Amino acid sequence: MSEFAEWESFYVIVGGAAAALVGLQFVVLTLIAEKPHLGAPEAGAAFATPTIVHFGAALLLAALVRIPWETVTPAAVLWGVVGLCGTVYAVVVARRIRVQRAYKAEFEDWLFHIVLPLAAYATLTLSAFWASSHTGEALFGVGGAALLLLFIAIHNAWDAVSHFVFVSMRNAKG
Repeated sequence: MSEFAEWESFYVIVGGAAAALVGLQFVVLTLIAEKPHLGAPEAGAAFATPTIVHFGAALLLAALVRIPWETVTPAAVLWGVVGLCGTVYAVVVARRIRVQRAYKAEFEDWLFHIVLPLAAYATLTLSAFWASSHTGEALFGVGGAALLLLFIAIHNAWDAVSHFVFVSMRNAKG
């Protein structure tokens, strides 16, 4: 489809960035795991795992749009499934944040771990419904959602690392 071809460079950049950052996130988590007294498993499930999921979703969307589809329908169905699964997952993350006791979530945490991911995944879901009648607009929705997920994950990864370095390690020392 010619509409997808116009997005090639965008998804090469987004997909490449997501893939590289997933690898970097694993390195960081491995380094943090060597200091087990500093972490809490329930906080990891609430704050670290969603970061990997959002990077993975951005990478998956980049791959889905680069497949040489004959029509938009199969791609739309798949990104709609990603959107629905992501929406459910954001609700699960909200519950995990509420029940974990290792860290008291602030407004920024709720914004970047719940509100913005819900907006991205809802945009994907809505774009799937619009794809057959408004393909160009739907592709902008998917592109915007993929980019938002990438930025959310970058923010959350940085936030987690900076919290670990500037708060957890300082508290552990003294």
